[in-house]
Amino acid sequence: MEREKALKLVKEQLTEHRYQHTLGVMETAISLAGRYGADEKKAELAAIFHDYAKFRPKEEMKQIIKEQGFPKDLLEYNAELWHAPVGAYLTETEAGITDREILDAIRYHTSGRPGMSILEKVIYLADYIEPGRHFPGVDEVRELAKESLDKALIKSVQNTILFLLKKNQMVYPETFHTYNDLIKNQEA
Repeated sequence: MEREKALKLVKEQLTEHRYQHTLGVMETAISLAGRYGADEKKAELAAIFHDYAKFRPKEEMKQIIKEQGFPKDLLEYNAELWHAPVGAYLTETEAGITDREILDAIRYHTSGRPGMSILEKVIYLADYIEPGRHFPGVDEVRELAKESLDKALIKSVQNTILFLLKKNQMVYPETFHTYNDLIKNQEA
């Protein structure tokens, strides 16, 4: 799918603010893909569609999670997690994108997972560090991203876990598993 067609489809689903975020994620993902050897075209599409389901009604997302056999424990955690797997499903069924790498990058951009592909890491990180993001710790992760995809990813997952802990919110287990996997397999 060409960039303009994809952007048009996505823009209809997002607020203007979220659309601007998506454009930032797209540019950041293309840059990271070029630096770390992921397919730039796949990074572009995954970034464009990463928040495709962000503003779908919670009841619709809940129904899709149940009907599609997604992990049921998702429903026990913050609904912010839901748009990623639901977005991958809707990107396939509504936009016709069937590439598993692209869909997995969308599916895991909020929780991560052990054994993430380079493309999955690129989308997760691009979502975290795109230029429109402004929160404590983001600049450090941006700097780390210039030298190591994995070091930047580790720091972003650490920051996310600490943020949730400080707010007394539950942390999705897959995020802990992602962190542990990254630590276990980090470059020496």
